[in-house]
Order: sequence, then C-alpha cells, then structure tokens
Amino acid sequence: MARALVLLADGCEEMEAVIVMDTLRRAKWDVVAAGVTPGAITASRGVRLLPDAAWADVDPARFDILVIPGGSRGVDNLVRDQRVLETVRQFCGAGKRVAAVCAGPLVLQAAGVLAGKRVTSHPGVAQKVTQAVRMDEAVVKDGRIITSQGPGTSFAFALAIIADVDGQAKADAIGAEMVWRRPG
Repeated sequence: MARALVLLADGCEEMEAVIVMDTLRRAKWDVVAAGVTPGAITASRGVRLLPDAAWADVDPARFDILVIPGGSRGVDNLVRDQRVLETVRQFCGAGKRVAAVCAGPLVLQAAGVLAGKRVTSHPGVAQKVTQAVRMDEAVVKDGRIITSQGPGTSFAFALAIIADVDGQAKADAIGAEMVWRRPG
C-alpha cells in the first residue's frame, strides 16, 4: 500500500487538496494530510480543513509520495518553509515521487529540483516557472515528478498518480467508480 503525504498550508486550493486525498484513499492508500502550521487550515476559498497531523509530528521519510496542492497563498506559505523545501529535495534525491498541482510546481522550483524537467502548472503562474520546460497539458509526468494545472484537472492528476504507482487499470477502475471521464 502506498503512503502519500499531502501538505496543507493556509491559502491552499481546497479542491486540489480534497479531491486528491479522497481519490488516493479510494485506491486504499495511506494518506496523511499534514498541516504546516498547527490546527485547522483556512483554504483559498474560506473552507476550513482539519489536517490529520501537524507537520512537526510527521516523519516524511515514512512516505512514498509527497503531494503539494496549489493555491497562490498556500504555495507562498510552503515556499517560505525550509522544512518543506528540504523534504522536496530529500524525496527527489531518494527517487520518490513528488506531485504538485496549480502553483505547486513553484515549491519544487524553490527547492531546486526542476532543472531540465518537463512540467505543467496553472496558466496564471506559467511565467514564474523558469527552471523547467512548461507544457500546456492537464497532467505532465517527467520521471518521478507529476504536475497538473489546477482545480479542474485535480481528478486527472490524482488518477495519474495512482496509475504511476498501481497501474492504469487500477486508475481506470477508480475513475469509473467515480463516474469520471477523460476530457476529449
């Protein structure tokens, strides 16, 4: 069973966080939402999220996948947290998967792990993605880094993460259970 660590910071995009956590849990993964500050998180649209654990109480080394939701203010908060940047570097250095959506790839960029990678992001932050080749696709996978564009691509993003770990058949089965259809 895969273990996913989802980072939550004030200002994160709630759809990206909740859709990904829910979908990964449907895959029977162990998913822990860690708040980078103690207590409830106020997401970008005012929805309050209660993390499973405080970041200070989590050992990131116990996880296989690190997931970074977007949301401009949430990403700003993550970029300012040196523990987050070090964890991104450790995951990438260990060959573990790192997934980021919307403005989330800016956290990867701040950690210095995007050089020469192909990524996608929300179009609104495209000009800020300067260390990677930005693709205009819903989901982009380059090695162990998976990126996506925003709230509207959150299901595709979560299912791509599952496909990368457990295979396309499992991702397709979970998508079918949710009555999700690929765009196009």
